[in-house]
Amino acid sequence: VQLQACGGGLVQAGGSLRLSCAGSGSIFSMNSVTWHRQAPGKQRELVAVITSAGYTNYPDSVKGRFTISRDNATVYLQMNSLKPDDTAVYYCGVPRRRYWGQGTQVTVSS
Repeated sequence: VQLQACGGGLVQAGGSLRLSCAGSGSIFSMNSVTWHRQAPGKQRELVAVITSAGYTNYPDSVKGRFTISRDNATVYLQMNSLKPDDTAVYYCGVPRRRYWGQGTQVTVSS
């Protein structure tokens, strides 16, 4: 299964972006789907997860600003109130099945 992530770009601090991850509806409905990010020189960081039952969870660094959602074969990451520290390459994935998207760059200018 190939995951296609898109929606990244350049935005000013305080702005919003919505990332999309296109995959398989059957895979997404039966597994947790995650968004991670990796900034230069930093470890990959989990920023959102949605379980097969639809439960969501976020680290404190993005809680209240990021929202993950699922619509059949697409998983979204709505990012609001973006900060320069959110600059990174964002990846969607199905960790249990070791499926990963190619990543999409998000750059937040101050």
